Amino acid sequence: MYETIVVERELELRLVLSPEHSVPVPARLTYRTADPYAVHIVFHVGSDHPVHWTFARELLVEGVFRACGHGDVRIWPTKSEGRSVVLMALSSPDGDALLEAPSSQVSAWLERTLRVVPPGTEAERLGLDDALAALLSAGA
Repeated sequence: MYETIVVERELELRLVLSPEHSVPVPARLTYRTADPYAVHIVFHVGSDHPVHWTFARELLVEGVFRACGHGDVRIWPTKSEGRSVVLMALSSPDGDALLEAPSSQVSAWLERTLRVVPPGTEAERLGLDDALAALLSAGA
């Protein structure tokens, strides 16, 4: 069995309110090897309860390089005031948000997650093969 490793990064995102106006939003990116396919983002928006989002790590990895995603989460790279940024469009029944993250910080954090659990090895972390083998041998 694997030990659970957590890779976190605090960073400041920008909530884009209009093309001319955005506000800072402190956030935390979290990756847990016990949940190897997902990334978690917590936004501290000035309320009593932070906002939590979870989506596929693969989506964020792809979104650093090209537009991707459908529906609730869409991600794409762009430039803002001469800086490379990643835009995340998030939609929920409670509303929509467009967040801007510094590409270099997101990429560096993703690199750490990819070193801990390389792409294509996520299923090994879940131990599904071992659990299935144990289940099948118990029934024999």
